[in-house]
Amino acid sequence: MSTYMEKAGQVERKWYVIDAAGKPLGRVAVQAAILLRGKQKPTFTPHVDCGDHVIIINCAKAVLTGGKLQKKTWYRHTGYIGGLKEVKYSTLMATRPEKAMELAVNGMIPNTTIGRQARTRLRVYKDANHAHAAQKPEEYTL
Repeated sequence: MSTYMEKAGQVERKWYVIDAAGKPLGRVAVQAAILLRGKQKPTFTPHVDCGDHVIIINCAKAVLTGGKLQKKTWYRHTGYIGGLKEVKYSTLMATRPEKAMELAVNGMIPNTTIGRQARTRLRVYKDANHAHAAQKPEEYTL
């Protein structure tokens, strides 16, 4: 019996919408990462980019459980000496909730060429409005 290996030209991509309102940020990010990689498909092939497009809406209404809202911190560096910047997630969720969701999803995708291609198919929005109605996305429930 031979193993089925999908070719890059045979990949059929679907569009999914995930509503993050009232759901934990990490749980939504896990499902988005699975869809972006295509691991839910029976034709998943590890060396082929076979993931789908994912739209995450209502990121501002996603919740962080436990004390993560006060304790968790996002660090970035400007590249200059002494340029380490830190932002608490309470501030990040109030000002840029879509960035918090992107950081969570990007941390769950591999840092390879396939992972970089998968990141381009992620769209994140603060509220329920998105500009991808023409693609007829399906509602994905967690």
